[in-house]
Amino acid sequence: MQSTLPLPDTDALAHSEQLAAALRDEIRAQGGAIPFSRFMELCLYTPGWGYYSAGASKFGAGGDFTTAPEMGGLFAATVANALAPVFGQLGPQARLLELGGGTGAFAEALLLRLAELQALPARYAILEPSADLRQRQRERLQQNLPAEIGGSVEWLDRPFDDDWEGVVFANEVIDALPTPRFVIQAGEVYEETVALDADGQFVRATAPADMLLNGAVRHLERYLDTPFADGYRSELLPQLPYWLQAVAGGLKRGAMLFVDYGYNRGEYYLPERDDGTVRAFYRHHVHNDVHLWPGLQDITASVDFTAMAEAGLHAGFDLAGYCSQASFLLGNGLDQVLALADERTDDVGRVQLREEVKKLTLPSGMGERFQVIGLQRDVDFEPSFELGDLSWRL
Repeated sequence: MQSTLPLPDTDALAHSEQLAAALRDEIRAQGGAIPFSRFMELCLYTPGWGYYSAGASKFGAGGDFTTAPEMGGLFAATVANALAPVFGQLGPQARLLELGGGTGAFAEALLLRLAELQALPARYAILEPSADLRQRQRERLQQNLPAEIGGSVEWLDRPFDDDWEGVVFANEVIDALPTPRFVIQAGEVYEETVALDADGQFVRATAPADMLLNGAVRHLERYLDTPFADGYRSELLPQLPYWLQAVAGGLKRGAMLFVDYGYNRGEYYLPERDDGTVRAFYRHHVHNDVHLWPGLQDITASVDFTAMAEAGLHAGFDLAGYCSQASFLLGNGLDQVLALADERTDDVGRVQLREEVKKLTLPSGMGERFQVIGLQRDVDFEPSFELGDLSWRL
């Protein structure tokens, strides 16, 4: 696989080797192996070295992948259409918490559209672990937003810890949560670990699963009404309910909206998907060698949206709806947003806008691969999912 990928430059490889050395040290200190979830966590979030902690460009043509907000403003403006009625129900004290702000493109387009709809929240907070991305977000929003709008934006190190009302939003965040991996051996549940071979290279290994992981896998089998076959390997997030409660914090009234690639549980754990969904992104190449070049590539896993619904119910929310990204955008006025954007650009811009719509909505783009789930507490968020609601499939 490595031979098909563009090679990092000398400085990048040296950076990766520093993190790899730290990983080897931890593996040896832990007796020869660490859980895959710990390996993923260190690769992505080690201060100074991790993929999301270092300063390399990640988004857009010069990065490793392109997210919907980075394509243009249509995605965020349409999300604003969906959220405006919620802010209308909550009133002027409402807040919005965005998890992982990317380059700031989403916040910029969303706030401008909410201003047009007269539905601006009192506070717009971005929970961003990367100091480098925080700086890029600040610079972008200071440059592109009017002061009366940009003044509501703040950056947090942790979710709100007081009682509040508003909206939590995350696009392509859950796929980057460090995930345990499991494998079935002789009918028993084992956890995938990362060990070292004789040459010090990272390799797969296994260890007996702890009670939390074992219980979570058995829950999946009961839900699916069939045991996993020997050799079946995949991932799950038993900590997801605790994570969801943590990011919601003291949210007493409002909604949560998550967009990511994934499946309902029945599709996620199909018998033929017997090596799970974990993969790596490097310079717009997708591949399966997640041990390669620590710190230089994104490592992700698809989202089990049934687990998201369960976590939301466990946290005291109701399910507002679940649908494909295409259905969500089309059902929340993408055509109106496109018409407004057409009026503000030239012929070249209109061609680009239509390419953006295709990427966002066609099955060959993001339209069916990405799913949207909404949770609600004492507000009515269900109208945003009226087109193509697939909640029955969860």
